[in-house]
Amino acid sequence: MPRIPRMVRTDSGQKTVYHVISRTALDGLPFKATEKDELVRIIKRFSMVYAVKVLGFSVMGNHFHILVEVTPPSMLSNDEVRRRFKLLYPKDSHFPEGQLDDFRERFCSLSWYVKDIKQTFSRAYNRKKKRRGTLWGERFKSVIVEKGETVINCLSYIDLNAVRAGIVKRPENYRWCSIGHHVQTENRDSFLSLDFGLEEFGVEASQRLKTYRDYLYHAGAVKKHGKASIPNPILEEEKANGFELNQTRLFRYRSRYFTDSGIIGSKAFVLSTYEEFKDRLYGGRKRIPRLVKGVEGMYSMKRLGEA
Repeated sequence: MPRIPRMVRTDSGQKTVYHVISRTALDGLPFKATEKDELVRIIKRFSMVYAVKVLGFSVMGNHFHILVEVTPPSMLSNDEVRRRFKLLYPKDSHFPEGQLDDFRERFCSLSWYVKDIKQTFSRAYNRKKKRRGTLWGERFKSVIVEKGETVINCLSYIDLNAVRAGIVKRPENYRWCSIGHHVQTENRDSFLSLDFGLEEFGVEASQRLKTYRDYLYHAGAVKKHGKASIPNPILEEEKANGFELNQTRLFRYRSRYFTDSGIIGSKAFVLSTYEEFKDRLYGGRKRIPRLVKGVEGMYSMKRLGEA
C-alpha cells in the first residue's frame, strides 16, 4: 500500500503551523530522564537553526510532539540564510553562495527540521546505549493547524500528555513539555514562543500564561475514557488562585534543582566538578553552569548521563 503523502505545504507565501508526532520503534518506554533531556536539547538546537517558531512540545517515554510555525522560503532573506548556515556548520565553514537557494529551502523545510532532530538524537542514543539499528518507527506525522482557537486546543492537548498518561496531576510538574518549560525555567533560553496561541485574540503578553493555564486546567479536568485527568480539587485550587503562579509556587517548581541537577553549588564548584565527569555526558559537549533563580550565588548543571 502506498504511503499517504505527508501534510506539508510548499511555499504558500505565509507561515504555517504544524503538529508533528514521531514514535520510537523500540518496545516499552525507552526514553528516561536523561534521554528526554537530550532530545529537548536537540530540539532547541535545531529550532535555532531552522526558520521556525516553537509553540509547544512534549517528550514522552516513547514519542514526542512539537507544535511549530514554519516560515516559507519567500520570507527568509539572504542574510538570514547565511546566518543560519553558520549555526549549523563549524564557524570556519565557508558559505557556498551557489547553493543559497538550496539552503533557503532547507531552512524553511519541516521535513529537514524533523529529520535533523531525529537523526541527531538517534546517533546520540545509539552511541550511549552501544546499539545499532533504527530507533524511530514509521515516518513522522504532521497535521496542518489553523491559527487561532485550534492552536490553543492543540497546544493544550500536547501539554496534557503527561497528565493523561497518569504521570503528573499538574501539567507544569512535567518538565519535558512546553508548560513545564515555561514555568520551571521561565523560558530563559527563549526556546518557546510566548504567545500561547493567544496573540491573535488580543490578550496582553503579561496575561497570556495565566489565560492559557485557565484553559489548560479546564481542558485537563475533562474526564476521558481510559485516561487520567486533573483532579477536581486541584482545578478548584487553581480557580481560587486566579490561575496565577505566586513566588512560593514558582520556587516549589524550581526546587527540582536540589534533586535533579547533576551538580549544584557555587559556580567555581560546579565548573571544577564538571571537569571530573564531562566524559559521561552525551557527546562530551561542554556545559555551562546555570544560575538558580531565587537562591543567591547558587548554580547548577543538569544531571549527568548514566555511564
